[in-house]
Amino acid sequence: MKKIHHFLLLILMLLSYQANALHGGTIKGIVVSNEDNELLPGVLVQLKAPSVVAATNEIGGFFFSDLPDGEYTLTFSIIGFRSQTILAKVANHETTTLKIELAPQTLNLENVEIRAVKGNPLQTLSQLDIQTRPIQSSQDILRMVPGLFIGQHAGGGKAEQIFLRGFDIDHGTDIALFADGIPVNMVSHAHGQGYADLHFLIPELVQKVDIQKGPYDPHTGNFATAGQVRFETPGILEDQFVKLEAGQFDTYRMAAAVNLLSGKAAAHGTTAYIAAENLFSNSYFDSPQNFKRSNIFGKFRQTLDDRQVVEVSLSNFNSSWLASGQIPERAVANGSIGYFGAIDPTEGGHTNRSNFNAIHYWAINDKTLLKNQFYVSKYAFELYSNFTFFLNDPENGDQIHQKENRRITGYTSSISYRDKWGSLPFVLEGGVQMRYDDIKGNELSRTRNRREVTTALALGDVQEINAGAYADWALDLLPSLTLHAGGRFDQFHYAYNNALDTVFSVTTAAKNHWSPKASLNWDISRQLQVFIRTGSGFHSNDTRVVTARTAEQVLPTAWGQDVGVNIRPLSRLLVNVTGWRLGLQQEFVYVGDEGVVEPGGKTLRYGVDLSVRWQLADWLFFDADYTWTHGRAIEEEAGAQYLPLAPIRTTTGGLTVNKNGFTGSLRTRWLGDRPANEDYSATATGYFLLDGQLSYAPLLKSGKRPLEFQISAQNLANTAWKETQFLTESRLQNEPVPVEEIHFTPGTPLWVKGGIVFKL
Repeated sequence: MKKIHHFLLLILMLLSYQANALHGGTIKGIVVSNEDNELLPGVLVQLKAPSVVAATNEIGGFFFSDLPDGEYTLTFSIIGFRSQTILAKVANHETTTLKIELAPQTLNLENVEIRAVKGNPLQTLSQLDIQTRPIQSSQDILRMVPGLFIGQHAGGGKAEQIFLRGFDIDHGTDIALFADGIPVNMVSHAHGQGYADLHFLIPELVQKVDIQKGPYDPHTGNFATAGQVRFETPGILEDQFVKLEAGQFDTYRMAAAVNLLSGKAAAHGTTAYIAAENLFSNSYFDSPQNFKRSNIFGKFRQTLDDRQVVEVSLSNFNSSWLASGQIPERAVANGSIGYFGAIDPTEGGHTNRSNFNAIHYWAINDKTLLKNQFYVSKYAFELYSNFTFFLNDPENGDQIHQKENRRITGYTSSISYRDKWGSLPFVLEGGVQMRYDDIKGNELSRTRNRREVTTALALGDVQEINAGAYADWALDLLPSLTLHAGGRFDQFHYAYNNALDTVFSVTTAAKNHWSPKASLNWDISRQLQVFIRTGSGFHSNDTRVVTARTAEQVLPTAWGQDVGVNIRPLSRLLVNVTGWRLGLQQEFVYVGDEGVVEPGGKTLRYGVDLSVRWQLADWLFFDADYTWTHGRAIEEEAGAQYLPLAPIRTTTGGLTVNKNGFTGSLRTRWLGDRPANEDYSATATGYFLLDGQLSYAPLLKSGKRPLEFQISAQNLANTAWKETQFLTESRLQNEPVPVEEIHFTPGTPLWVKGGIVFKL
């Protein structure tokens, strides 16, 4: 902890340093929505003559200083709102205070700026996607990330398998997910390191998605190697609604969101709302899935004064399901089960999570913003799986039981300081983070029919602490050239009490990690931006493995580089092209039926990401994402080997219409063939899917659209496809010897559902 203290002292010294005394006048203010007075962070604020560009902070504030007497032109722009240009007069040693109210408008790509003020070249793409694509499920939320694919292989309630940038990320080993700043990933999870279940997030509440590919953001440490995704819910509920949905395979869903306070309270800075959803589905498998999911979420926001805002949210999530698991190809081929059948229909599980989240924003002065966040999560998980059927236990079968109960307690504090170094504007941010996971009864057992425990393989309590500190310095070398330099320091403490030991003992371990990061963004023109990024990150190992073995591979380093451009070749066409490289010191492979994480060796990946967003007409949008990846495991003795299940080529895209109350989308997903093992002697076959959705909100005489009718369909061509695939050695009950072959979870056939939305 001494190193962290020294690091924080350095941050505070830098924050207190002022390169020059304040001269001239000042322009400051906040930016809000004119409909509901919602604070608007991330608004691009352009000051002309002199040319200076900034973005509003997390409570919508902006600030320009050292301005000579005179009149200045300021332009405010953000996706989804009408740009506004104003004139502001400045007098020497005086402050001009503004409140800018932006009006929502229909999206026009011609007015969208491609400048990445915060050094995030994908932020514009993610905001465009939210504006143009309907979101109807948790899966749709994850698919907002260009090039990200997901697969479900053990029932609807389990976290999805994730693929990104040539990674089979399993359930979250190499991608960090956050919801309103709360980490989604679970360390030392009973089912796998980094397990990330996003089903507690109600999809209709997603207001913002912040995407960062690669290990370049100093705000995030563990798991952010391939990238990170941060989801945010609104502080103010703009639209109240009740949604009813029904579809094939006994699928029913209800969702609703309402404001709890009057408009008068909102005008005085006090808002509160509550949202809920309930889902039931038997799904398309021969064995009914009996999938149930319920969510409730509430948020309260209070503006204390013109400098302080407090947000408090509470949520609860519950889910239970049955699953058909992964089935062997030979069982389908010989007719012993159907394509949607099961070998062990007693697989499945249940999980729940409750979150408390409190955030306080305080603009200490015009230059300094302090943010403090405290969160607590209570979580429970139980899963029954069967990967190998009767391979290890011919009499009882190979079903396994994984279970845990945990409490996560976290605190983050950050301070950002805006000033000038000589004549160069800069933003310096530093922060500390702490997360404590207290896990009880982390269990792995062999079971029969969910009722009888045949063998206890692992059982114990885990305690894991991750303390970190970071700094990020953004310096405008030129009005169009920004340098980001920073890094973070992380310290981990591990403790494991093995309950299967006859003698009580607690084994412990500790490890530190430094992660330097830097990037350069050059806004050559309104039509062209070039960016270069480099830095290191890491993913952590499971506590049970760390405390049982040597600590050589506790926090293996990942080094990455990105070089890319954002281009506007036409007024309504945006293109992002990125070449990237990422090397990992060590990969981890989770062995579920043994409850261990095994080292996978060094790896190297490189590739190209291409994204296109094109507004063909005022009412018609086209988007496409293509990725190509070359990835290999690097072993000194065996040489370069393929990475099992890692995607090589992917494409997603579609057309979206929005006209006269009609909103529709026709979307494609293509995942190419990929290796199922290290020498590519087995293939995980690819697939191409077509999905569609359409909604209509009729215009009433009152000029409002209080009703919306929706219909959506997955797999319009009714293609037989394999959503997840594994090369597994298994034995069926009557087989004399085991067989190694592809085991798969069948993907959804044509699945249609409809709904109606009542806007209150």
